[in-house]
Amino acid sequence: MSSSTAGAGDDNDVVIHDFAPLILEYRSGRLERPIAMPRVPPGLDPATGVLSKDVTLSPHSFVRLYLPPAATTAKKHPTKLPVLVYFHGGGFVIGSAGSAAYHRCLNDLAAACPAVAVSVDYRLAPEHPVPAAYEDSLAALKWALSAASDSDPWLAAHGDLSRVFLAGDSAGGNICHHLAMHPEFRGARLRGVVLIHPWFWGKEPIGGEPRGSTQKMQKGLWEFVCPGAVGGEDDPRMNPTAPGAPGLENLACEKVMVCVAEGDVLRWRGKAYAEAVVRARGGDEARVEVFESEGVGHVFYLLEPAAEKAKELLDRIAAFVSDE
Repeated sequence: MSSSTAGAGDDNDVVIHDFAPLILEYRSGRLERPIAMPRVPPGLDPATGVLSKDVTLSPHSFVRLYLPPAATTAKKHPTKLPVLVYFHGGGFVIGSAGSAAYHRCLNDLAAACPAVAVSVDYRLAPEHPVPAAYEDSLAALKWALSAASDSDPWLAAHGDLSRVFLAGDSAGGNICHHLAMHPEFRGARLRGVVLIHPWFWGKEPIGGEPRGSTQKMQKGLWEFVCPGAVGGEDDPRMNPTAPGAPGLENLACEKVMVCVAEGDVLRWRGKAYAEAVVRARGGDEARVEVFESEGVGHVFYLLEPAAEKAKELLDRIAAFVSDE
């Protein structure tokens, strides 16, 4: 949505791009992020016993590492755990690895799996349009894979490179797909990917997707964050099942989990993605799991982490990661 007015005052107060509540852009160039998430520092989480720290990767990106108690219980023989690399959501315009909601989520997830978690921070649009988020995420994943063998002591001592998982919600789920399809990882397969309420869309509505304003909002936001999109919302980065998109048989992972929510407008795309992966793998449903949370909406687990449905989702993801 665009070209609305914020009032009858200064012309600079005219809103030229309105994607509330995520972001508004004014004619003056000013950006407003109404639900920007507050950041919290790393440290020891009293609720789970998980320890976290930040590692700077570049002048514009960092990762937050999470070490669960299970990693340090046997001090003589350090326990090797799965490595879970997580990418936050927020429509590519808000969010951070240091956001309070994600910090709570990653503490809980690292403890539940258990796994050494790597939460990735990346540059945001529109200041840094897509593909900046993909580039930062790729660099962070490559760092994590190398750090598990030498650079970082937590990952070197406790990260099992044979059990690397990617996970992310909304735009972060989109990033997971992009990385799992990246040519650099086709030779070294990831153990699995977890796409939570992934942000995918397309020109032609599917399932029960609403038309009208919702359709325009999704299209407008994608083209706002990715001005170079080819084919609009049918750009393969937004619609991985669009005609001409790279084949999903190239996903560099052994298994896939797609989490959807009954009240989420994105749920039909998530289910369609999972079905397309099954077809690309010759009908093998055993390695593709779909989990639907009933009666809740988009990224509900971040908003209500103590809710029973959030715990149920977390437990299913943890089972997916820990299942051999």
